[in-house]
Amino acid sequence: MGQISVTLNGRNYRLECSEGEEAHLLELAEYLGSHVDEMRRKFGQVGDDRLILMASLVVTDELWELRREIENMKTALAEARRDKSASDETAKHMQADLSARIDAAAERLEGLNAELSKGGRASDGR
Repeated sequence: MGQISVTLNGRNYRLECSEGEEAHLLELAEYLGSHVDEMRRKFGQVGDDRLILMASLVVTDELWELRREIENMKTALAEARRDKSASDETAKHMQADLSARIDAAAERLEGLNAELSKGGRASDGR
C-alpha cells in the first residue's frame, strides 16, 4: 500500500492509496490545493473545513459541467449516427434507382440500334 503526504491550507494530511497511484493522488491533491488557495485569497482564512468544502464544491461543479457536456456529446453522436444511417439508406435507394434508369436507357439504346440496323439493311437491299 502506498502513502503520500499532502498539504492543504498549511495543514499536512497523510493519505494511503494503492501501490503505483501515488503520483496521480498527488496531482489530484495539488489541483484541489490550488482551489483551496484561491478560496483563501478570495474569502480569507475562514477555516480549513470551510475552505476545503468550498474548493471541493468548485471542483465538483467542474465535474458536473463536464458530465453534462459528455451527455450532450453522446446525444449529438447518436443523432449523427442516425443521420448517417438515414443518409446511407437514401444513397442506396438513389444508387438502385440510378442503376435501374441506366439499365432502361441501355435497353432503349439497344432497341434503337436494332431498329436502325434493320432500316439500314432494308435500304441496302434496293
